Parts: sequence; C-alpha cells; structure tokens
Amino acid sequence: MRKALRELDGQRNLRVEFENCRECVVNGALLIPEEDDGLIKVTDGARVVVLDARSVHWIEIG
Repeated sequence: MRKALRELDGQRNLRVEFENCRECVVNGALLIPEEDDGLIKVTDGARVVVLDARSVHWIEIG
C-alpha cells in the first residue's frame, strides 16, 4: 500500500473506503516517509491520518 501511496505529493487528493463502508478523504494528501513505528501515515498539513492496510477496501488518488 505504501508503494501505491507514493504518488501523494501534496497536489492530489486521497479517498479511502474501509471494509465497514466508512470513507476518509484527505485533500492535498502527502505520504509521510516511513518512521520507526512502521505505520502508513498521510497528512494534509493540518492532520495526520494513519491507515490500516488490512481494513482498506479501496483507495482513489485524484
């Protein structure tokens, strides 16, 4: 999943839908480089969203 999210450079939006049908939208998303905790994190500059790849149903980068 981190490989797919490398396209996030702060110029594109990310929409994620989880298995339980909840949706998360991050406008101007930027992938945070991998940290010691190993979590997949994206930010819009104001907030950080942590993604659990096991519960992601699909993602849209646009």
